[in-house]
Amino acid sequence: MSTTPDILLDVRDVQLSFGSVRALKGVDLHLRRGEITALVGDNGAGKSTIVRCMSGVHRQDSGEIVFDGAPIDFRSPEDARLAGIETVHQNLALVEDLTVWQNLFLNREITRGVGPVALLDRKAMRRQAQEMVSTLAVNVPAVDSRVRRLSGGQRQAVAICRAAGFSSKLVIMDEPTAALGVQETARVEELITKLRADGHAVLVISHDFAQVMRLSDQVWVMRGGRCVAGRRTAETTGEEIVALITGAKES
Repeated sequence: MSTTPDILLDVRDVQLSFGSVRALKGVDLHLRRGEITALVGDNGAGKSTIVRCMSGVHRQDSGEIVFDGAPIDFRSPEDARLAGIETVHQNLALVEDLTVWQNLFLNREITRGVGPVALLDRKAMRRQAQEMVSTLAVNVPAVDSRVRRLSGGQRQAVAICRAAGFSSKLVIMDEPTAALGVQETARVEELITKLRADGHAVLVISHDFAQVMRLSDQVWVMRGGRCVAGRRTAETTGEEIVALITGAKES
C-alpha cells in the first residue's frame, strides 16, 4: 500500500510486546505534512510506546512505519534525529547549569580546525542560537542566560527551539504545557502554531482536550494498545473524544 504525498508518517499494524505484556496491538495511524496532530488516550493506552517507536527508542516486533516515503528502521533516537524527527520530552532534557546556546547545541557542537586540533566555535554557536530564537520569536532571555534562571515556559520554549532549529520535518511533544500556568501555556501554544505555519508537522500528546481542540487538525484516539479512532478536529467535539477514550462510543 502506497502513501499519499501529503502523509509524512504512516504507522501500519505496529505491534510490540514487553515479555508477556502486549503494549501495542496493531496500531494504524498517520500524520500529515504541515499539520498539528494530537494523540490522546488514558494512561497505559500506548501513546508513549508508539511515540517511542517513531523516535527510535523502541523497535516494533511487527508492522511498518513509513516516514517521508521510506520505511524506517531506527536503532536509536540519534537515527530518528538524523532523519528529521525531533522529540521534546516532558522532562525537556535540558542541562540547568548550561546556557541557552549551550543547550541548543548540546551534542551538535560546531567546531573549527581540522583533525585532532578541532576547537569549539563558541561565537558561531551563539550567533546561530540567537538566529534560532529570533526566527521562532521565542520569549527567551539572552542566549547567554543559564537555564536554571528561566521560567517553566521559557524552558519549554528553549526545548521547542532546539527541536525546530535543526531541519526537523516532524516535532513530537509530550504534554508540552502540563506544568505551565495560563499565560505561559498560551505562549507555548503560539510557538506550536508557529511551527505549523513554518511547515513542520507536529505531534502533540496531551490530556488537555480543550488544547487539543484549539491546536490540532487531526486527533487519534488510543485505548488498550490500539488506535481506536481518528477524527478531523473540525468535525468532532471534546465530548466525542472523551467518549471514544472511555469506550462509551465506538469508532
